Amino acid sequence: MFMEKLSDTKEKSIIYNNDSDELLEDPFMYGTGTKKMLNMLILDILREYSDKDHRLLQQDIIDLLDSNYGIACERRAVKNNITSLKEMGYDIAAEKGYYLKTREFTDAELRLMIDSIFSSGGITDKEAHQLAKKLEKFSNKYFKAHVSHIHSTSSGRNAENNQVMESIAAIDTAISKGKKISFSYLQYGVDLKQHPKNDIRYVVSPYQMISSKGKYYLIGNYDAYDDVSHYRLDRITDVEVLKDPRKPMKSIKGLENGLDLAAYMAEHVYMYSGKGEHFKLRTNENMMDTLVDNFGKDLRVAFGEEDDIIVDLKCNPDAFFYWVMQYGQKTEVLEPASMRERIRQAAFEVYKKYK
Repeated sequence: MFMEKLSDTKEKSIIYNNDSDELLEDPFMYGTGTKKMLNMLILDILREYSDKDHRLLQQDIIDLLDSNYGIACERRAVKNNITSLKEMGYDIAAEKGYYLKTREFTDAELRLMIDSIFSSGGITDKEAHQLAKKLEKFSNKYFKAHVSHIHSTSSGRNAENNQVMESIAAIDTAISKGKKISFSYLQYGVDLKQHPKNDIRYVVSPYQMISSKGKYYLIGNYDAYDDVSHYRLDRITDVEVLKDPRKPMKSIKGLENGLDLAAYMAEHVYMYSGKGEHFKLRTNENMMDTLVDNFGKDLRVAFGEEDDIIVDLKCNPDAFFYWVMQYGQKTEVLEPASMRERIRQAAFEVYKKYK
């Protein structure tokens, strides 16, 4: 809310004249009693209590001003201030009552963002709840009631690292300033707890943060090498922005021509580092949704025998290998021969385990 409700012990009210909108009494709680302040309080009430299905009459607004802020206001003052708000650009409807027609986000957009937050494994449940509460402020009390169950739930899959937000802020600063960063990188031990990997500080040139399959990654360059590396943001901790300038992107293998995110994501399905290669596989039309979801639309598709289709695509070799192993019963790699052999050997090792 714009202002907190006055304590019940506060007896003095702020009273507005219905003709001039001027204060009849000095304000008790709000500092300077101006016409603009009443505008903002009425706008706050419209944000919190109104929508197309919940329209407020002038008397409703008067009652809420009194109960929430201890302000006495007459009908004409309400009408005049709503007119002023409309002149300021606020989309307020006056049809069988007043309601705020346009908001920063629709309820559907807010719900999509909140659901995305809770389906993400990149932040802790506590941070997810805090973000959801912030987003709820962009809607009204009726939307909050619809999503109230969220605050008693846990995804059960969110990250344990409680420094994710701090890491994002620090990395964002480094990217904007063109600086290197150093950090500790966590991994799980047999005790099911996270520990610094190799007990070293990673020095990285950061270029971009991206989301892939519900996880957040940093695309950068590990200082000891000249190629691209990926780091899970929920595994990064204790980030320090260094004074050293980061390496130019054009000096990094795979980023010589900059970073085309759409193409990059299509070639790095499981966020393995390394350049993409061309592959040809045999499958059927029922796999098209999965192919597009994982590799994008930069595919060449030709019809094979019967219901088969032949697909040409570009992907990181390790990512492609694990994707094919996942869908091995529905796909066959045709080219290159080296990938066919790699998959054959892997399939044989799996077979021996279940022999």
